[in-house]
Amino acid sequence: MNLSALNTTALAMVAPGKGILAADESTGTIKKRFDAIKVESTEQNRRDYREMLFRSEGMSFISGVILYDETIRQHAADGTPLVKLIEAAGAIPGIKVDEGTQPLSGCPGERVTVGLDRLADRLATYYALGARFAKWRAVIDIDKDNIPSMTAIHVNAHALGRYAALCQAANIVPIVEPEVLMDGDHDIGRCFDVTRRVLNEVFRELRIQRVALEGMILKPNMAVAGKQSPDQAGVQEVAERTVQLLKECVPAAVPGIAFLSGGQSDESATAHLDAMNRLGPLPWKLTFSYGRALQAAPQQAWAGRTANIPAGQRAFTHRARMNALASRGQWTAALEKEAA
Repeated sequence: MNLSALNTTALAMVAPGKGILAADESTGTIKKRFDAIKVESTEQNRRDYREMLFRSEGMSFISGVILYDETIRQHAADGTPLVKLIEAAGAIPGIKVDEGTQPLSGCPGERVTVGLDRLADRLATYYALGARFAKWRAVIDIDKDNIPSMTAIHVNAHALGRYAALCQAANIVPIVEPEVLMDGDHDIGRCFDVTRRVLNEVFRELRIQRVALEGMILKPNMAVAGKQSPDQAGVQEVAERTVQLLKECVPAAVPGIAFLSGGQSDESATAHLDAMNRLGPLPWKLTFSYGRALQAAPQQAWAGRTANIPAGQRAFTHRARMNALASRGQWTAALEKEAA
């Protein structure tokens, strides 16, 4: 493990005014996105869509791109590897390495993320293909009372720790992503309590498995109420409680925190990130690692038509710029009214 190189990469991933594009949708997930805009999910259409993003001006606000196995092997229409397009834009290629979830035995309604088998071999292959960071998402289901169980929290935290250790052994920066889901009708207090338990267990496992905190990035959820909750917290409360969580749970050695959007609307995800960065100096960089919150608008603008590529690129550039400003605490709602 080259800790100096890992730390350099991790710091670049949270460089001021930049964030991470999560373009790592599985084939099944991207099909759902394309179905919504009435575009057939063929390999070429998936390639064309992602090439559109990687060739846009919005990449000037992107520090790294999380790719899916298919995408890291694809070439642009002119034969250029998509990884090279990302590098040419000044961003770092990354790769999703988890293999999804399966039901957790003995814990009804809960899941565990899988994919540790042969992960060391896969990481070596991805490094050769150009990946310098990876991502593993642990899905933490939540309800008002009983879920998550400590069993579910522990097994997912253990898997995150093992994944992170294997990444660093391969000189790949791990993005550690424990996501407490927004689904449900729980309030922000319940989300706060569960997320605190999850983060504490995750960092316990990272220490046990000797993960160098200086060579990783944390990708957590924000402290938010469930989508179905009648009691939705305001922007300032979300920011204050999320930062409180981080101060209680995240060691200062971690270079940065790149939040997932978790189903928030584009503007809400941006507003929350901005409000957090206005709360004063913090020991870590706070930025974004958004998927839908960066891509929903460009997908709608593009709609699978070559003629719409410039419109799709403008929409992506606008969203990337808004979040880049938020990562500096410089976003305003008025800027959202600018034409994408």
